[in-house]
Amino acid sequence: MDTIDISIIVPLYNEEENVILLYESLSKVMNGINKKYEIIFIDDGSIDKTSEIAEDLHEKDEKLKVIKFRRNYGQTPAMQAGFDHAKGNIILSMDGDLQNDPKDIQKLLEKIDEGYDIVCGWRKDRKDKLFSRKVPSKVANWLMGHVTGIKVHDNGCSLKAFKGVTIKRTRLYSDMHRFIPAMASIGGIKYTEIVVDHHARKFGSSKYGLSRIWKVFLDLLTVKMLVGFSRNPGLLFAILSFPFLISGGVFALLSINLYLNLDSMESAPIIFASISFLLFFLSVHLLLLGFIGEMIVKTVNPKKRDKGKVNLLSANM
Repeated sequence: MDTIDISIIVPLYNEEENVILLYESLSKVMNGINKKYEIIFIDDGSIDKTSEIAEDLHEKDEKLKVIKFRRNYGQTPAMQAGFDHAKGNIILSMDGDLQNDPKDIQKLLEKIDEGYDIVCGWRKDRKDKLFSRKVPSKVANWLMGHVTGIKVHDNGCSLKAFKGVTIKRTRLYSDMHRFIPAMASIGGIKYTEIVVDHHARKFGSSKYGLSRIWKVFLDLLTVKMLVGFSRNPGLLFAILSFPFLISGGVFALLSINLYLNLDSMESAPIIFASISFLLFFLSVHLLLLGFIGEMIVKTVNPKKRDKGKVNLLSANM
């Protein structure tokens, strides 16, 4: 089987007016690069003619693959399906609305060749609405950088390049495609970002809006838990056990106080003592889980857990 050098992943949802133009633009750029490539279109349950047009293009070009979802699952599952099926040593992702410029692919590949595991696009001159897209994006990116420690100017930019081994060991769910650098950092990566072009949408309508902000913040909390405690799970379980330990102590004191109070009901001290015992038991149980987690982390690939440093190239920013 021939080795594929580059795979390009493009999720599509109701982009019938953009599919052909996107395919032609990608093919033109990739044919100018002297490497074997494949393009993977993932139709995320479109209700227009996106799937039919993509399949017609596939019939004419075997380098184009099409994955079709039975219903709309969202951008993250679509990207994960593309990553799972991609065969390239280098994998790129981009949007299917023609706002990302395929001409920037060459710049991303050059940075990957410099030894980076992930290269993120930065839409410095973003062609979107100010208050509904650009301002919330700036706030979210600032917050993501400070919470996760992975400071990227534009986490929402889908135009990214990955080494295949890096992205294939990073599992995505929910809306985690925004947090790929942070999720991948658990295994230790070297990443950078470069300025890329961004075009105003010509056809179709945006699938994102202010209603998704709350979902981003919930996912951010999940990523913080995964990234922050992946190397030290004992600390996480210790923090979780602390409220139960304190509550158990409070109920224990109440039980003793009620027992010494002759006017109290006879069953009250027993009830509070039982609650205290259960809370103490849960606290100890969480601490033991943390201990087991620490043993797993320290015994599975102990030489690799701290290998690899995360660096950010400041050039072109």
